Amino acid sequence: MAIDTRPIRSTSSSGPLRRPAPQRDPNDDRGRPSRSLVVALLLACATLMVLDKAGGDDSPVANVRHAVGEVVGPVQAGVATVVRPVSGLPGVFRTNDDLRSQVEDLEAENAQLRARADKAGYDDNRLRELQGLRSLSRDSGYALVPARVIAIGPAQNFSSTVTIDAGTDAGLHPDMTVVAAEGLVGRVTAVTSHTATVLLLVDDTSNVGGRIGDNMELGFVRGQGTLGTDDRLEMELADRNVVPKVGQEIVTWGSKGGAPYVSGVPIGKVAKVFESLRETSYRAVIEPAVDFTALDLVGIVVPSGTSHAAIEPDGSLPR
Repeated sequence: MAIDTRPIRSTSSSGPLRRPAPQRDPNDDRGRPSRSLVVALLLACATLMVLDKAGGDDSPVANVRHAVGEVVGPVQAGVATVVRPVSGLPGVFRTNDDLRSQVEDLEAENAQLRARADKAGYDDNRLRELQGLRSLSRDSGYALVPARVIAIGPAQNFSSTVTIDAGTDAGLHPDMTVVAAEGLVGRVTAVTSHTATVLLLVDDTSNVGGRIGDNMELGFVRGQGTLGTDDRLEMELADRNVVPKVGQEIVTWGSKGGAPYVSGVPIGKVAKVFESLRETSYRAVIEPAVDFTALDLVGIVVPSGTSHAAIEPDGSLPR
């Protein structure tokens, strides 16, 4: 009977037997560069660095460095081109909110500057008008209460009037002279505590005594009831033999006690002259000194030294 000498197969559930991995000898240097080679390379690198630094512009390794740069430079540039957008993404996301905030701040600042620029013309105009009133007060010797035109009279009442924001609280009463920086505006006809109605010089019921030219000839200036058209004022001289001349200046004649008109306030200048053959007299068309369609800041003549005066005859403003 033959004996089976084959090895018995393992029936263990752990699976087939595996050979253990061979243990590497720590003293085996196969596949590693020798220490002497590493030291030699380090010494060579140090030597090249010393030679390159000592040689300056005439370095013996300059040509080698240039050649390496020609080869490696384009590769570095290409890698940087690819990597730079990716590496910059965190910074983009991080600063996006900051940029939005800066844009909002700049838009707000721009809006403020635009509003300030739009209002600059209005402020400059009001400053010029105030300076003009001070000059008129200084030249005429009258104290003034400044006021703003806040409304224009309706056409239904068939009169040319404006409303100003000063009344009895500012010492105003009817029959006071109202002027602008350029000259005569009209007279006060009605007042409340905080407002007053001013009958304009161009109203067809207005009749103001005036003096014309250097010879101070007397006449009467009458309104024609229009604000923004030609021929708004006409003047008839007391002496019908006197011929007005185009360009002559006309100032107020003045009323008794300065009411309703004080004297010496500019009315306008002669623009046209017409001769009446039937009446053998001359009629002058007057160009007003004041633009009645652009009234804003006006002054009401008050007695000098009163507590209501805001602009004294010397042009100063009260403290």
